[in-house]
Amino acid sequence: MNTADDPKGLIRESYRIEGISDAECRSILVDWALSVPDGRDPQAALKALLLRYGAAAPDHPMTGLLREGLAPRPTRPRGGRRA
Repeated sequence: MNTADDPKGLIRESYRIEGISDAECRSILVDWALSVPDGRDPQAALKALLLRYGAAAPDHPMTGLLREGLAPRPTRPRGGRRA
């Protein structure tokens, strides 16, 4: 079933593929990110998808990627003369 958080059902289907690799999940996640509808917060969608699928499959590579997508990003110093 497609949802507002997964309009093409890509994340749902990734959990159904037995033996899916991390690289395949990354490719699916990029395709998913490109299909998130305008106005939908991708972070909120990631949280909802992690709640929907992550608990039942904590060791699945997609679960790890969803968690990684929610992790805070470290700030980097700017390069160039200003640094």
